[in-house]
Parts: sequence; C-alpha cells; structure tokens
Amino acid sequence: MGKLFGTDGVREIANKLLTPEMAFRLGRAGASVVAPRNGRRQVIVIGGDTRRSTGMLGSALSAGINSAGVDVLDVGVIPTPAIAYLTVKLNADAGIVVSASHNSAEYNGIKFFGPDGFKIPDEMEHEIEKRVWARATGTPGSAAWSENDDLPRPSGSSVGMCEDIQDAWELYVEHAVESARHGLDGLRVVLDCANGASCLTTPAAFRELGATVVVINASPDGDNINSACGSTHPQALAAAVVEHSADMGFAHDGDADRVIAVDADGNVVDGDQIMAICAVHRHFQGGLPGRAIVATNYSNLGLAHAMESIGCSVLRADAGDRYVLQMMLEKNLVIGGEQSGHVIFLETTTTGDGLITAIEVATVVASTGKPLAELAGVMKKYPQVMVNVGVARKEDYHRSKRIASAIEAAEAELGSDGRLLVRPSGTEPVVRVMGEGKDEGEVRRVVESLAEIIESELC
Repeated sequence: MGKLFGTDGVREIANKLLTPEMAFRLGRAGASVVAPRNGRRQVIVIGGDTRRSTGMLGSALSAGINSAGVDVLDVGVIPTPAIAYLTVKLNADAGIVVSASHNSAEYNGIKFFGPDGFKIPDEMEHEIEKRVWARATGTPGSAAWSENDDLPRPSGSSVGMCEDIQDAWELYVEHAVESARHGLDGLRVVLDCANGASCLTTPAAFRELGATVVVINASPDGDNINSACGSTHPQALAAAVVEHSADMGFAHDGDADRVIAVDADGNVVDGDQIMAICAVHRHFQGGLPGRAIVATNYSNLGLAHAMESIGCSVLRADAGDRYVLQMMLEKNLVIGGEQSGHVIFLETTTTGDGLITAIEVATVVASTGKPLAELAGVMKKYPQVMVNVGVARKEDYHRSKRIASAIEAAEAELGSDGRLLVRPSGTEPVVRVMGEGKDEGEVRRVVESLAEIIESELC
C-alpha cells in the first residue's frame, strides 16, 4: 500500500486519497497508537482550519476515534499550534489537526500531536500507517474498499463520545498574550489571516495587548483559504500596511503555524530575518541560551553572518520544523525555524506558532522603540538562486564523478562569501541546486552551469 505520512502528517487532495473512509481509518488506527486503552478513559483533542472539507474529514476522524473507544474534544476552527497547546492544557492523550497548512483549498491533511504537545515521532506515524493498511483491500472510496481491521471495536458504554468545546480558542489567546514580553500600546498593526484558522485568535491577542489592529482576509468561505493572501502571498499585506500607515504587518498561512512580517514601507521580513531580530535582541538582553539558534540548510547565509557578528552561531538542520525542533531539544536552544516563517520559541510553544512569533517581533519593536525596518537591518540578505533539475536517473546522482567534480568547482567559484547546496529530492525525480553569494549574477551563472551538468548526466 502507498505511503500516507509525509514530512508534516498526511496531506492530499480531499475526497481523493484523503477520503472520509481514510480519515475514519486514521482515527481508529491513530487512537490505538497515540491513546491506547489502559484502563482509563482516553481523550483526543481535534480541530482544524476553514476548508470546506475540514468538517467532512473531522467528522469521519472523530467517528473513527470514538469507534476505538476514545473520547474526542472538538475545539472547532483553530490554529495548529493551538491544538499543540490545548492537548497539554486539557490533559489530553493526543491532539489531531485537520489542515493542509499553506496549500490551496482543495487539499487537506491530518497531523498528530502527542500528550506533550510535540508532533509524534516517525516511529509512531509508521505504526499508524501500518495499522491503517492492515487487512485493507481495494482503493479508498471504491466499492471494493474494506474497512476491516484487527483493532478493538468496543460497544455499549465503552464507545467513545464527542464533546464540543466552544471557548477553547480563548484559552490559546490567553496563553499567547501571557507569552508577551511587552505591551503593544501605540502600535498600528495590519493582520492578514489568510481566510484561515487565525481569524479569531490573532486579532483578539493583538487587541488585548493594546495594538490598534487592521484585519484583512478574515472572511473564510471554505474555498478562499490561502488564495492570493497570507504568508505565501504577502503583496496584499504590504499594500495594506502602506495604505493604513501601519507600523508593521503580519501574514499567517491557513493554519497559522507560520508568519511573515512586513515593515512600514511594505518590505517583506521573512523567517530568517525574524529569527535574527529576536535572537539578537535576546542576546543583548542576556536571554539566548547556548548563544545559538537552529535554522535549516536553506536558510540565508546572511542569518549566519548576523549571528557571527555578535559572537553567536547558527546550527543547521534538515528542512522541516520537526528536524529543527529535534536539534533544538538536543542542544537546549530556544529559537529555531525556517525561512518560510515556521519559528519555534521553545519556552512557550512546542511547534511553529505564527501568533506567538508575531507577538515576539512586535514586542521587540515596542520595547526598543525602533522601527521594524531598522531591526531587520541586523541581517543582510544574500541573493539566493534555486534551480530544480528534473532528472530521469536520480539514483545515479551519488555515483557520478563528473557531478562531484562540478560541485567542487562551483563551491570554489563561490568562495568563502558564498554557499552551495545540492540535494536530490526525497519525493520527486528532481535534484535541487541552491547557491548564495554577494553577486546575484555570478551566483546564477554558477548554479545554472552546475544544473546543466547534472541534467546532462542524469537524463
């Protein structure tokens, strides 16, 4: 059977592979793995974003969980990091989010959190997948599809129940507000909610902290989530910040586990710059444990140089917030994240949290009195050039001496002021070539030349 879990849970076009039948099986299998019956009543928190398919999949997921004898606390439309927080706050055995994050509306996804609020490890995902496919026949949604499995199916008073928790989002807002290191009185802020899960939570938190708030893209209709708005399309936010003469703006993705900022002039401040701003501020306040942060291999070279300039460092993890988090835990560090705006502040959250990250940035502005553009100037962004090379024989990549020699020559050309990253994709017939350096034209020439060699060798 096919692989279900990717780097961030299950994610597919809703009602295709990710059918209600599949969600039901994921609920049963997931409950048996993350909340096994051990003599007491188990409970799982579930919530999701604003896609039209979220209700369909969430209902099927809850039914599967209840069928396994586990209770459900349904917290409704709510950001992904809120599920992580509420799983711990409500003393639940697990949390599950129905969301496809930054993807367009036809997609949806299911991701699991453990009782500690952290995403479940790969081993647990593999076990859920194994149980989903146990004795399965046919294709999900087809007449030949079988729901038979070897999992318990209790009856009577042992069947699970579902309870709606109407005010759970308020608990999350309270938590986010309590994380703030400074009030936001006097600041005018534009918030782009991407027509997603943050439409209530982020505006409420910023208003409670004293900011004057302008909200855009907060009218979800089931189909407009992430559509020409939010963190993947910050142009709308930039225009609104300038139009309303705001001090700054913040844009989430559909499930608000990431955020991108915009300064008063409409310039985008990405996840790398956000980490630089917050880490430098904390360092000079004496609050950056380990004098280091964690970024990914795709984070800008300018972030490393900014940290080196204050005697600190950047540790690089593989792309994906779970790998960033793993390194943060191993090294006892408190800030880590990705250029996309997934940022983790480990003292207050267990996963990427767009609201808490936005609050952190805004409080630095408020406490220093410096505009966001000046604070972002601590990091000089180096031009990055990325080429995805479609290949026919990806498996030959590591065996090609010509490619190895070309990479070595390209690295020498970029020199100490540049950086080269070449990686075969784990899921696509593609080799990714990324270069950085002071001169964009030079970087582009080196990257495209190397890409041509890779293509000629592997196609």
